Amino acid sequence: MYFQKPGRDNTDKTIELAYERAKELGIDEVVAASSRGYTGHKVLDVFIDFNVVIVTYHNGFKEPFKSVMPASVRSDLEKRGATVISATHALSGVERSLFNKYSGAYPVLIIADTLRLFGQGTKVAVEVAIMASDGGALSGRDIVSIGGTGKGADSALILKPANQSHLFDMRVREVVCKPSSF
Repeated sequence: MYFQKPGRDNTDKTIELAYERAKELGIDEVVAASSRGYTGHKVLDVFIDFNVVIVTYHNGFKEPFKSVMPASVRSDLEKRGATVISATHALSGVERSLFNKYSGAYPVLIIADTLRLFGQGTKVAVEVAIMASDGGALSGRDIVSIGGTGKGADSALILKPANQSHLFDMRVREVVCKPSSF
């Protein structure tokens, strides 16, 4: 499915479509990006009896030594059964710092920008799958991965996850939904 525009308004439909496709394929693991818990809670409401992994920003993303996701939200997500991973962006990390200081072209940033050709949410869905893999939260079997543009969710992929050290073993098997204009 293609949404007319990106953003939070697509969250409920994205999660519904992702859930339906995961059930059809026998997938029992879902990864979703959630900075402050909005999308994470919605995923937990729908993906009952799934291994739910919520991926949020690393500490210091917005403000040094501070988490974007409030501790109370993280605790609530975990009490509801989610694994919450807080990690450095797999497709920027330290390279973003080098780019900001020295400019130039950096391979990981090029990969991120290439994925953005399909939309920000698609890039995020790939990235959080890597971060969840690196955090030890996945089995290695196919998953549904949910990302978004700004707030909420607007993209869902079926993919074979991989750790960042084996990125090119990842396989995007299906695009469940994404915005057509971005």
